[in-house]
Amino acid sequence: MDKPLAISMGEPAGIGPDLILQLYANRREHTLPPFCVFGNADFLRLRAVRLGLTIDIKSVEVADAGPVFGFALPVVSIDGLVSDHPGKTSLLAAKVVIGAIEHAVAAVMSGACRALVTAPIHKAALYHAGFTHPGHTEFLAALCAIDGKERLPVMMLAHGGLRTVPVTIHIPIRDVPARLSQALIIDTVKVVNHDLKHRFGIAEPRIAVAGLNPHAGEGGNIGTEDLDIIAPAVGQLQFEMINAEGPFPADTLFYPPHWEKYDAVVAMYHDQALIPIKTVAFEDAVNVTLGLPIVRTSPDHGTAFDLAGTGKGSPRSFLAAIRLADEMTRGPH
Repeated sequence: MDKPLAISMGEPAGIGPDLILQLYANRREHTLPPFCVFGNADFLRLRAVRLGLTIDIKSVEVADAGPVFGFALPVVSIDGLVSDHPGKTSLLAAKVVIGAIEHAVAAVMSGACRALVTAPIHKAALYHAGFTHPGHTEFLAALCAIDGKERLPVMMLAHGGLRTVPVTIHIPIRDVPARLSQALIIDTVKVVNHDLKHRFGIAEPRIAVAGLNPHAGEGGNIGTEDLDIIAPAVGQLQFEMINAEGPFPADTLFYPPHWEKYDAVVAMYHDQALIPIKTVAFEDAVNVTLGLPIVRTSPDHGTAFDLAGTGKGSPRSFLAAIRLADEMTRGPH
């Protein structure tokens, strides 16, 4: 039997637990691979009742998750007090959320689980519980460090053959030009190129690089970053035999007939990368973290507090995240 995927429960006041429970309840319809939830079993039972789902939830050790999956939702239960109050975060629950991620990563790093699928977290709710990282991805990079060395985590949003990657992520727009460097662009594209080959099975990846400024700077007339930073980075990548092209004006690069020529587009900042993919695949895109020693996917949405506990949230992105994690770890690339 396949080793299970690990799913971290995410923010209990949000929609993540709902979607996990709904997907498990319809596991046969979706032909889901076995997975194991890292979270709080008592809380999940309460949320299942709230949603009107008749599900057997069983606390297990990771090694027993695969055989259990067929008749009960296997949960590696993290001790703590987690109340079923949709939309209301708590300090005690935050500690369970952090612990669930830690245990899930450890299970994948040890080989007990194949890949990690993370439900959304609410960072503001975690800070008072000792969370010190800028975001979920940075926390995962720290947990995946080997011999104290962290790899560069790279965010990718994927939907079928459309993939986008921001070089800079959760920083103010005003800070983007100063944060960009040839080295950061080169390192990011190298991670993308490596994982497209080894995680997605694309033998010769084609990577487009977007410019920063309108019209990719228009020859230096609308900002010089495209000439001074991005173009030399692309030139170095080409010298190293990586099939990267650019910088291209972002307003035309994401026109689908252009976009579809490439296996990924590397953009310079968060919204430049995410607006196009969310426009064409808002409910179906998957967040994939490249550059880690493990496969990690996540639905491309937040905690959706207003929908938590209602059963009205769409599971499509979460389902796509599970399927992609399964695909990326099923057989060698």
